[in-house]
Amino acid sequence: MKILLAVDGSKYTKKMLAYLSTHDDLFGTSHRYTAFTAQPPLPPLARSAVSRDIVNSYYADETEKILAPVCKFMLRHGIDAKSSWKVGPAGETISKFANAGKFDLIVMGSHGHSALGNLVMGSVATQVLAQSDIPVLLVR
Repeated sequence: MKILLAVDGSKYTKKMLAYLSTHDDLFGTSHRYTAFTAQPPLPPLARSAVSRDIVNSYYADETEKILAPVCKFMLRHGIDAKSSWKVGPAGETISKFANAGKFDLIVMGSHGHSALGNLVMGSVATQVLAQSDIPVLLVR
């Protein structure tokens, strides 16, 4: 199975990884994993104030802070996961990446907001569920 791990470096990512590591049917060397993070775009004014190299370096540094611990965790469990990232709104970017990569499953942590909280604040998980045809496993 080709599994996309949508990660953001939060405690919810850590809970998701802990869940996977205790469920051998989902977490094993027979699957192919890609850890993916979506970097929020910098405001246009901030991007225009600095060079493209500085912006790209910023995105690369922020991405490394998120993906390095996840990949290290995976390697400790004998799994050599791929990693990738894109810049864009999280829910939309995760969905597009998953659909384009023809993944079989998206696994992500969820904050577990109430329905009212989702209406007021929105939810990356809700957006991924709405925009992707791929099954999504939410770990709370």
